[in-house]
Amino acid sequence: MEIPFIDLKSQYELISEKIKGSIDVVLGHGNFINGPEVTEFETNLKSYTSVKHAITCANGTDALAIALLALKIQPHDAVFVPSFTYIASAESIALVGGVPYFVDVGEDYNICSKSLEIAIDDAKKNNHNPRIVIPVDLFGKPSICGELDELIDNFNLETIYDAAQSFGSSHNQIKIGNFGDITTTSFFPAKPLGCYGDGGAIFTNNDELAKVIRSIKNHGMGNHKYEHINIGMNSRLDTIQAAVLNEKIKLLHDEIIQRNEIARYYNDGLSDSNLILPKLSNTNSYAWAQYTVRHVDRDKIIEFLQSKNIPSAIYYPIPLNEQDAYKSCNVVSSGLGNTEKFCKEVFSLPMSPYLKKEHQDYIISTLNSKW
Repeated sequence: MEIPFIDLKSQYELISEKIKGSIDVVLGHGNFINGPEVTEFETNLKSYTSVKHAITCANGTDALAIALLALKIQPHDAVFVPSFTYIASAESIALVGGVPYFVDVGEDYNICSKSLEIAIDDAKKNNHNPRIVIPVDLFGKPSICGELDELIDNFNLETIYDAAQSFGSSHNQIKIGNFGDITTTSFFPAKPLGCYGDGGAIFTNNDELAKVIRSIKNHGMGNHKYEHINIGMNSRLDTIQAAVLNEKIKLLHDEIIQRNEIARYYNDGLSDSNLILPKLSNTNSYAWAQYTVRHVDRDKIIEFLQSKNIPSAIYYPIPLNEQDAYKSCNVVSSGLGNTEKFCKEVFSLPMSPYLKKEHQDYIISTLNSKW
């Protein structure tokens, strides 16, 4: 029995002819940069999310950097980010000259409001200006919550929601992309909406921010290609990738439903195990980029799963503040207890909208047999 960790093949088989046809159209007209498919995809993103502005770019990391530049980040500005996430969330801050502050996460793996409040006080004591918070929607669960919103308002922070893993999710029936000043996402192939290469997008309901973002992503361009009014970068979604995404976004609504059903089936089937399972929601729809569980004997479990031909993955084994490149960055003075624990305990099981029931039953029964 071969179980794919993320099943991209089944999805491709479903829409392969449409994908090939869309790519052939691009090859025919030859507009490989800023072709009509890019405009079409941005329109599809706006329609899906109901966000006023959806602006594509080359990848999710660029999306974060562009968002920070659009908010006019300054050298002494503190930007707060979880230490338990992928490197891109912190990398973007350092690249544009902000001051990264690593914050702990809560039991849901998203940014901890109490830890954030302490970090804000730390920044002030260090003569840094608390400016921006980047809540990361880890594993596909939105970070939005009342406690975080209140904190952001009280300290007059600007927000960039990193929705690289949560695109397609909803909070109170409002699609991700509508919260905070800016939301960014990634279309890396393994994401809930993935292309066949790299891609990203930036969302905002602010007209002025949208104008600046469009300039920054295209060399800081003004009214024409040889006028430059902002410090910019070259970050454009390829037309061929847009053509792929125009076909794949048509599946996203049903795929998100299926992801939630699979997560619920996992939770029901593993409810008697000793694993710490993710919490589900009856009101909010998650993207379930990963289905992640915890156990103190994580490494033994992974070895056991490997012996049974069940793939798994660890997101993430090293806190960002312990990475060599970021050891000199600021860490919240109250510590990163949850982050350090989770890095030793978390592991993810196969998850995709096309995960076969027989495969899921095998995974569940195998885990229940020993753990």
